[in-house]
Amino acid sequence: QSTCSLRGCCWSPQNDTKVPWCFFSPNHGYKVKGSKSSTQTGFKATLERLPAPSLFGNDINTLLLTGEYQTENRLRFKITDPKTRRFEVPHEHVKEFYGSSPSNPRYKVEL
Repeated sequence: QSTCSLRGCCWSPQNDTKVPWCFFSPNHGYKVKGSKSSTQTGFKATLERLPAPSLFGNDINTLLLTGEYQTENRLRFKITDPKTRRFEVPHEHVKEFYGSSPSNPRYKVEL
């Protein structure tokens, strides 16, 4: 039997060591608003915050999820606030992706 705190964190001890004991109920987080749209190298989707108690405050109600199918073994995803641009630290090994999507990726993305 699980118990949940006011902020929604639930605790349910399990016999299986591979199952997390602490988790959030399905009414926390975000849901896809509308449907995802395909891009040349991946997809974009709008995420809308579910009406649950805030964990840390200052939650962003609408987010943008961007995914890039970069190689058959690598998916890059990014979650941003579509209304507010922010500084992103440049990194010498993380460059803008200009390749084409792999024809046979070894992963599947479900939203």
